[in-house]
Amino acid sequence: MTKPNLRNQQRVDVSTEITIEKSDGCHLTCKVSNISRTGVMIDCDQETAKQLVPDMRPPAPGNLVGVKARFSVPVLPTQPVTVEAEGKIVHMRRIARNDFQVGLQFSTFEGNGFNYVDQYVAKLLADARNEQPSA
Repeated sequence: MTKPNLRNQQRVDVSTEITIEKSDGCHLTCKVSNISRTGVMIDCDQETAKQLVPDMRPPAPGNLVGVKARFSVPVLPTQPVTVEAEGKIVHMRRIARNDFQVGLQFSTFEGNGFNYVDQYVAKLLADARNEQPSA
């Protein structure tokens, strides 16, 4: 069975907060730098990265850290909805001395969470296409 290439999912730059809950009950608040239908990229400092990935090694298959994520998406202009999802930390990269990126891949969503993320990403992609100057 071939593994799907999740990098094919279109990512959209966003700037929003996300709360990550680790299996030990620890809650961390981080910034999301981009989102796709299958996951989010989180920007954080070294201390937060160390809490999310204790050995500070890029995650390997079979050794992925499971977490829960909670974040809001403005599906309705007047009322953001909260999305809760379980997922795994599948990526970690150091960007600068105290800047890290941590990639979270969603595995399951509570309720309509996937639909909310799907609608949000689709809207942002459509907005981005509409803003590009025509050739």
